[in-house]
Amino acid sequence: MLDSKSDTSKPGTRTGSFLDDRRAIEGLPVRLVIALVVGVASLSVMMGMIGDIDGLSSTEVDAQPQPEVTTPGSQTLDVAVVDPDGNRVSDATVIVRGGSARLDGLATAKSGPDGIASVDVSPKLGSNQLDGTLSIDVKPPAGSDFVDERGNTEVLVVAE
Repeated sequence: MLDSKSDTSKPGTRTGSFLDDRRAIEGLPVRLVIALVVGVASLSVMMGMIGDIDGLSSTEVDAQPQPEVTTPGSQTLDVAVVDPDGNRVSDATVIVRGGSARLDGLATAKSGPDGIASVDVSPKLGSNQLDGTLSIDVKPPAGSDFVDERGNTEVLVVAE
């Protein structure tokens, strides 16, 4: 079965049987797919390990407004800024925006040493509107590993 083209004993000669074998071309994509799947799985495991290192991860903060249900008119909302363990976070900026209830502009306040920000708001409802919401965002203290990426509790404004 060997001819002069497939003689591998001489340096610089080509193997004719390898060039004629179509299975090598068919097997290559399958091997690449397997290598890709194994590589992605390995990368996923490594990224999970890196995410568990405290120095590289960020901590989500949450806003807990009091009261959660209010009426239209001028009032003060006390918003506690807490981390996932329930510890209060000081020096965070709390921003209250109008949602389906209206506010004139934005209302902001900084959380004190106790982690509570007192925000003065004056929500309004439209005519024939029975309820609405105010949304709350938190800007964590500068230089901290805190973030506020998930939605916070909204304040419900109910007509009297």
